[in-house]
Amino acid sequence: MATVFYFLLYACIKFLAFLPLSALYRLSSVLYFVLYRMASYRLKVVRRNMLGAFPDMPDEERERLEQRFYHHLADYIVETIKLGSISLNEIKDRACIENPELVDELMRKGHTCVIMLMGHYGNWEWFTAGNSFFEDACIYQIYRSLKSKSFDRLFIKLRTRFGARGIEKKNTFRDIVKLKQNGTRSAVVLLADQTPSMGNINYWTSFLNQQSPFLNGAERIAKKLNIPLLFLDIRKKERGRYAVTFSLITDEPLLTPDFWITERYARLMEANILRDPAYWLWTHKRWKYAKEEA
Repeated sequence: MATVFYFLLYACIKFLAFLPLSALYRLSSVLYFVLYRMASYRLKVVRRNMLGAFPDMPDEERERLEQRFYHHLADYIVETIKLGSISLNEIKDRACIENPELVDELMRKGHTCVIMLMGHYGNWEWFTAGNSFFEDACIYQIYRSLKSKSFDRLFIKLRTRFGARGIEKKNTFRDIVKLKQNGTRSAVVLLADQTPSMGNINYWTSFLNQQSPFLNGAERIAKKLNIPLLFLDIRKKERGRYAVTFSLITDEPLLTPDFWITERYARLMEANILRDPAYWLWTHKRWKYAKEEA
């Protein structure tokens, strides 16, 4: 039964994916109305998150931000559907990397693997699925399996259309060790702005005006294996067009104090969001734990 549902789901997505983006954006406007006005999808979470992040923002301005976010969320959904048919050249044009030479420079220094930290900002799917950051190398995306096997299979299919590969979260360290040992030229992409599980909270810092726990797995892996870390700063230039700038966090992780890398990521991610908060994933329950509780 699950297999039948998957093929029906995949056929529906493929049909929609072949529509031009102009048509998909008209669909996005309808989807915005359904998500925001009719279903109030996670609206309480969004409002609680925005109020905590911007307590001094006037209510009217926060409401405009809320509306812009749901418009973007609807755009993100149809743009992800478009992964089913979009060409590699078009996605490179629409999700432009402005300084790929930074990765090439690290490769020339002898690093075969780099860790790229980003967040749920803009359209992260287009960057992790569609681009080659450097020649003769592969993108590896760290992902957490979805509860629905059909949707999990669908997302893997879309995200690997152009040769990117997935690493399940529980296998992250083991698989990166293999990449290093084999000398595989690789970019491992982690979306590190999610809330850690209670048992994995090792670091707290101020983030968007609130005490927030942060994942520090990327820092621990980088230190153990001496892997450089980059931050991907994403900008939404206009509807359907994004740009990313690589920022070097460190190419000498062994020389950094404990939690310095994690703190640096938090500051870069916060600055990325504050430039235009409408494009961050506010539906995520980012502050579900209090520091005192943890």
